[in-house]
Amino acid sequence: MYKKNNIEILALKAMENCKEVFDGFEKIAEHNQKKMLKAFIDSKISERHINCCTSGYGYEDIGRDALDSLYAKYFKAESALVRQSFVSGTHAITVALFSMLRPGDEFLCITGEIYDTLKGVIGGFKSFKNKVNGSLKDFNISYDQLDLTKSGHINFDEIKNKIKKDTKVVYIQKSKGYSLRPAVTCKEINKAVDIIKNIKNNCVILVDNCYGEFAEEYEPTFVGADLAVGSLIKNPGGGIAKSGGYIVGKKKLVDMCAGELTIPGMGKDIGCSLGNIRDLFLGFFCAPSVVKEALKVATFASSLFELLGYKVFPKYNEYRADIVTAIVLKNRQNLIKFCQAIQNYSPIDSFLTLEPWKMPGYNDEIIMASGAFTSGSSIEISADAPLREPFAVYFQGGLNFYSGKTAVIKAAEKILKTD
Repeated sequence: MYKKNNIEILALKAMENCKEVFDGFEKIAEHNQKKMLKAFIDSKISERHINCCTSGYGYEDIGRDALDSLYAKYFKAESALVRQSFVSGTHAITVALFSMLRPGDEFLCITGEIYDTLKGVIGGFKSFKNKVNGSLKDFNISYDQLDLTKSGHINFDEIKNKIKKDTKVVYIQKSKGYSLRPAVTCKEINKAVDIIKNIKNNCVILVDNCYGEFAEEYEPTFVGADLAVGSLIKNPGGGIAKSGGYIVGKKKLVDMCAGELTIPGMGKDIGCSLGNIRDLFLGFFCAPSVVKEALKVATFASSLFELLGYKVFPKYNEYRADIVTAIVLKNRQNLIKFCQAIQNYSPIDSFLTLEPWKMPGYNDEIIMASGAFTSGSSIEISADAPLREPFAVYFQGGLNFYSGKTAVIKAAEKILKTD
């Protein structure tokens, strides 16, 4: 294991390793930023849209409606539902599930065990300790999952054996969540869509796109997903949106989601913007470039910690489809030290000393570094993990590379002090 005085040398080596990878991120960002600019121009977004302010019911909110159209245009979708009233990505996914599923239907996840915060939504299974009222299970909606292959990819050969006559929604989690697997690429999503639709064409394919937007030149809706869902305090908010989420996809399905979020029969026609819409437009416009910075920070972390002898997922030179780097830190102490250092080298609340806590929606204690301008934002620099084996930290974000790089180096130094 390297000593602290080697960190600066290793950081230079990590940067040298990443140069070609960073060049690739620049190309992706330029491609996506050009598409974003075209979407704004084609949508004829004007000052009256970004400064729109409605209250109450929000009838004829031109800013809200223009933002929906803009998201639909960028994501090549028939329709979109973009609302600051989505409290998280999990909330947006939950709205989509409850709008699609009916008693007797089955919800199938083909990317292994579902993410922790969604376990309460489905009603829990063996690893979930507490019964949750109002879950899908309460409405006689069943859940099943297809385990991943040993290499952490979708088991395409087994999809046909999992889809039943009652399977209504097939769910794909693009990012790794709290697991040591690769993010699902849009190429893999396309393959899964083809297999599923050939087996049962009326299945709704729902993609949790959190952490994955703008990491590739393609989005799930480009390659056949019926719905894609995400959070605005992650990639598409560009570090500017203060809250919210989105659902994009087929018009009929998006309309059903809107009815679930607001009122059936009124759907997208209500919901005021309260003068906050400008942040959502600006964040979305900036997002491709901000995501590039986050990808660079995450990749540098992979390179540095691999040089230090830790397992990282993905490695610095592996293809990326999300902004998350998982680093296996081997023990509880290292995990806590890493997150504390990230917090101490964040722009907000840098003076805090983090401790694990029993975070709502999780079984295990969680430690979470988020010295962010928006509470809980994951496109800003953040790191979090459950306090359980294999003691891997999930590191993401960084509004700019240079401050993110500093935080990563300081985290490495803090861990080496304890070795």
